[in-house]
Amino acid sequence: MVTLYQLEGCPYCELVADRLDELDIDYDSVWVEGLHSKRDEVKRISGQRQVPVIVDDEYGVTMAESERIVDYLEQTYA
Repeated sequence: MVTLYQLEGCPYCELVADRLDELDIDYDSVWVEGLHSKRDEVKRISGQRQVPVIVDDEYGVTMAESERIVDYLEQTYA
């Protein structure tokens, strides 16, 4: 199962969500707070407060930065 931590209106998050949809990958969305200081769950998961972040339980991967995430998805699921 893949979990995507994202922020409403974030173009980088939308890029990752679109690629997940294109690759037909089932995923859960976790919508995070707009304020960086309120993103404790993201910090606990990834060590930082930026989004997007994905957690891929099947492969034991936690990753941030949209370009890296898209590359990972394409290499792993395409």
